[in-house]
Amino acid sequence: MLKRASVGLAFAAIAFAVVGRSAIAADAAGVDPQQRKEILEKAADYLKSHQGEDGSFSPRIAGPGVTAVVVAGMLRNGFRADDPVVARGLKYLEKSVKADGGIYDKGLANYTTSVAVMALKEANKDGKYDAIIKKASDYLKKLQNVGDEANVHFGGLGYDDKSRPDMSNTQYFIDAMLAAGVSKDDPAIRRALKFVNRCQNLPGETNDQAFAKKTTEEDKGGFVYVPDADDKKHQTAEGGLRSLGAMTYGGLRSFLYAGVGKDDPRVKGAVSWIRRHYTLDENPGMKQAGLYYYFHTFGKAMTALGEDRFEDAKGTKHDWRRELFEALKKRQQDNGSFINKGDRQFGEADPNLATGFALLALSYTKSPAK
Repeated sequence: MLKRASVGLAFAAIAFAVVGRSAIAADAAGVDPQQRKEILEKAADYLKSHQGEDGSFSPRIAGPGVTAVVVAGMLRNGFRADDPVVARGLKYLEKSVKADGGIYDKGLANYTTSVAVMALKEANKDGKYDAIIKKASDYLKKLQNVGDEANVHFGGLGYDDKSRPDMSNTQYFIDAMLAAGVSKDDPAIRRALKFVNRCQNLPGETNDQAFAKKTTEEDKGGFVYVPDADDKKHQTAEGGLRSLGAMTYGGLRSFLYAGVGKDDPRVKGAVSWIRRHYTLDENPGMKQAGLYYYFHTFGKAMTALGEDRFEDAKGTKHDWRRELFEALKKRQQDNGSFINKGDRQFGEADPNLATGFALLALSYTKSPAK
């Protein structure tokens, strides 16, 4: 969640084969590839007409952040790096690289650098962006909270080096580190997982915070935005902290990406919470706020979990790719864009950002190759 810039995003890089715009392969099952193609082409036409002359998208919101989301979304859906919209966006990201290795404008250094790393990774053919990605990952490590491991902020990251760490920014960091080729055993990843542990409503060995001991059965296993008991906005009547949908999917994905096994109590706890709160009608705990952020994080986590049909707590089995596709399809505007009207907290009232998120989410609706 990006309160300071009224925007939020999250996405991770998973290797994929780049194909031409007109060469979207047929799915093994579930989603009609022709319908996906129509959505993609309408969205691309919208983005083409709303790109700045310098290649950017909505730079006033988060510097290069929105541009990175759009570029990654297009690349993950088969648009080539030499597609005019993508190519101009990539050049804008390159021009946003600072001498210290960060990729930002005037602030939000962790946020924008992390998402830019993942966008550049998607386009990194023949090692073109190796040096930029390496310097950016080294820069991000310098933003991480280190020092006293007993401090609840240990291992976490906020929007920049002066911000309170939160689950959202920390998952971006983990995604960017792994996309940059950093080992799962790297100390920076291990420290980040310590913070992620403390964001999970799972009292015990992995979460030593007092609020976790006040977790209700409703919230157990899910993830909070910040592991601070004084977070009044998300505090429960029992004195604990409310679990949130996008944070829980992000926490689950962070565990799986960093090598935590599916039989680990932390992973089981997150999956159990998701089974009890499975929905594509809202962002659990936030209603309609950050809906496209949620769709994208949902798709990434479900892909990492690897269950083609996900069974909820009521025993209903969901073709989640198909359901995610339908949730996106019905929300596309006539001009090809997506928008979450009135969403100032996540910034999805900006159609460039919402469309970028929607494309990232859409990339996970394609059935995996058998």
